[in-house]
Amino acid sequence: MLFDDISYRQHGTPTQRRAWAVLTGHRVMEKSAPFDPVLTGTIPLRIEIETSDLDINCHWKDKAAFIAAILTVFEMESGFYWKEKQIRGVETIIGRFSAGGFPIEIFGQPISTRQQNACRHMCIEYQQLEEHGEDFRLKIIRLKKLGLKT
Repeated sequence: MLFDDISYRQHGTPTQRRAWAVLTGHRVMEKSAPFDPVLTGTIPLRIEIETSDLDINCHWKDKAAFIAAILTVFEMESGFYWKEKQIRGVETIIGRFSAGGFPIEIFGQPISTRQQNACRHMCIEYQQLEEHGEDFRLKIIRLKKLGLKT
């Protein structure tokens, strides 16, 4: 998958470079590695706005082990909390914290990371952005600033 390795972001936009520095500096992807993490959302697509967060999608097979892992590695991060919820009938664990000026969300489901909606949507959005060009990307950003979701 195009977005499997975040290192492409170290040479991206200023926001992408800052995100890469935060994720590598806090070892977020490394700490999440047992759960096949993928950075999803607006920042990889270059359609972020000032309030965009860093979404890390993960795949867990054992819910208790995933919860224990995110507690062990992230609970000391600023503002850390976690919750459990159902999203479209799927058990979901979400951990949130802040680092380097970014809100960060660790999002885990018992579905392969690349089959989760965020990854699937990001790939489709990427194709649309590539197909329609820079003016389209800028229109998306303007709409996002008005409160519309991608």
